[in-house]
Amino acid sequence: MSDEISTAAEAAEAAAIPRRHEVHSDPRARNAADQPLPAGMNKTPADKKSPAQWAYERIVLYIKNFEESLDNEHEVAMGFTGADAGILRIEGMGYFDPDIITFYGSDPTGAKTQLVQHVSQLNVMLRALPKSVEKDEPTRIGFRLIKDLDEG
Repeated sequence: MSDEISTAAEAAEAAAIPRRHEVHSDPRARNAADQPLPAGMNKTPADKKSPAQWAYERIVLYIKNFEESLDNEHEVAMGFTGADAGILRIEGMGYFDPDIITFYGSDPTGAKTQLVQHVSQLNVMLRALPKSVEKDEPTRIGFRLIKDLDEG
């Protein structure tokens, strides 16, 4: 318990600022907690966001950070923990208030795939997959998702 006294405004501001913390074995590793938050994340006060919106925004940050560590031969994909759903190359993402997150993409065979998941069961693993051979440049969904958050 802190001995510090906060004004109502300070308490409201502290509640609206997402707290992030990460530690890696390599101190030079890119850390999502060290990246600036998109301006769009501050448009809605924290206490007004649904669990789905919170989960969506935070996953967007992790995807973008992960993509920034990839070379031009790889794209982000996600594996789903606790299920045999396999791997999904991330091509889109969204949420449906109050508590649903959805991921759009394709599996390693190229089949169109969509996962709809309740936020209470959200467990994803980001993976690097070789980029699609028919493309010159890898697809970077994280950067588009961040732009969408900023433009709100």
